[in-house]
Amino acid sequence: MVLLKSPDGGWGWVIVLVSFFTQFFCYGSPLAVGVLYLEWLDTFGEGKGKTAWIGSLASGVGLLASPVCSACVSSFGARPVTIFSGFMVAGGLMMSSFAPNIYFLFFSYGIIVGLGCGLLYTATVTITCQYFDKRRGLALGLISTGSSVGLFIYAALQRELIELYGLDGCLLIVGALSLNILACGSLMRPLELSDSPLPEKSCLEKVPDQYLIYYEKENVEENTSILEKGYSEEKSVNNMSSRDCKQDSILNKNGLISIHAKETDTYKQKVVEQTYFCKQLAKKKWQLYLNYWEETLFLFKNKVFSSLFIAILLFDIGGFPPSLLMEDVARSSNISEEEYVMPLISIIGIMTAVGKLVLGVLADFKWINTLYLYVITLIMTGVALVAIPFAKSYIMLAVLSGILGFLTGNWSIFPYVTTKTVGIEKLAHAYGILMFFAGLGNSLGPPIVGWFYDWTQTYDIAFCFSGLCVLLGGFLLLVAALPCWDNCNYQGAKPPPNTYSYTVASSV
Repeated sequence: MVLLKSPDGGWGWVIVLVSFFTQFFCYGSPLAVGVLYLEWLDTFGEGKGKTAWIGSLASGVGLLASPVCSACVSSFGARPVTIFSGFMVAGGLMMSSFAPNIYFLFFSYGIIVGLGCGLLYTATVTITCQYFDKRRGLALGLISTGSSVGLFIYAALQRELIELYGLDGCLLIVGALSLNILACGSLMRPLELSDSPLPEKSCLEKVPDQYLIYYEKENVEENTSILEKGYSEEKSVNNMSSRDCKQDSILNKNGLISIHAKETDTYKQKVVEQTYFCKQLAKKKWQLYLNYWEETLFLFKNKVFSSLFIAILLFDIGGFPPSLLMEDVARSSNISEEEYVMPLISIIGIMTAVGKLVLGVLADFKWINTLYLYVITLIMTGVALVAIPFAKSYIMLAVLSGILGFLTGNWSIFPYVTTKTVGIEKLAHAYGILMFFAGLGNSLGPPIVGWFYDWTQTYDIAFCFSGLCVLLGGFLLLVAALPCWDNCNYQGAKPPPNTYSYTVASSV
């Protein structure tokens, strides 16, 4: 039984719609956590660095656990994982409303909600790719805007809910809204199965049939001798006990011994076969493990890839904090509530959606080098971050928020850059490694900026540090790409033997 060919339409557009709303409901609150961040600062009175861990964990845990998320979706399917993760996100948000201290929020909001979002992202991307082939790029682009629209709406929604019902009531209502993910998940109907035969298995996959024909002579003889020795001892004991038996039971006992001998031969054969099968299976798993690490080392020999993982780590350390801390930056600059036309986080959210679409379209032009385009977004992001300490009005902060949001849309071209660097054959493996470092950067960025504020009582040095991190990553990637661009083309690279592709949450 195999899956039918991707229909590229039909029920697939329903999948796109429900995947859009799934990302809308699950990522709306975590991406707009900057509004809640201010309330948690006032409620628990902890430092900015420690409080920033809540939002950073919610964004980073899903990326850090991307291999686990991918394994869950591959094992159970998109629909069950979506429904289960909907309960996780809703439950984590509702639990957070009863948080007695900030450490409880690390678990309820940071880990539970973050892991649920990672599972939902994997499920929506996986089932969308199953339903679309020729229009896959369009479908993925549409569902990815769900998180950006969620950021735009939830930033204003959570502010209103906090004013009307307080922080606890806001989290309860937002958690209740997340239960709509269950309805979306129920509509994620998997593709029907076809009756066409499965492709022939490889030699390693045919070990259960192979071990019946091919034996290792030494191991078989060794196992057989051990078994014969044990049964000979048992047989001698039976003979000693039979001397005390009556003559009329000798024939019956001989008959039982002959039957027992046949069972012994069958049992010995099964033990030998199962022993060899387990040995071959262990060899197979060990070989796959070695191949995975061999391919990983081969990827890091690529200078552009090595620079790319450093760039994505530094970009998330410096570029992610504004989406969490921009509201507090405005409050620290003594900007009054009357000047607020729109929450700064909402501006970041809507401009991120625009940036994803515009940069994605630019990447499709053949005369545009996607790697250089990505480097330009990094350098411009670094400059915008360094300019934040000099913005003392709402208008300036709003403009910088829009620029940062637009440039953050470079996530839409990151798969193009990865593919150009390592090739489509290694995209899944390489993208998983890069997403791990992206999650690490998301987790560390906001607390580092918060600690700078706790140390200096100003965001000036903090955002200068963030900007320098992003600029360093951008220039490092540019220097690595200039002399080695042709050598990093996957068509000229020779892959290691027995390559092993490891599927991850964000592989598409």
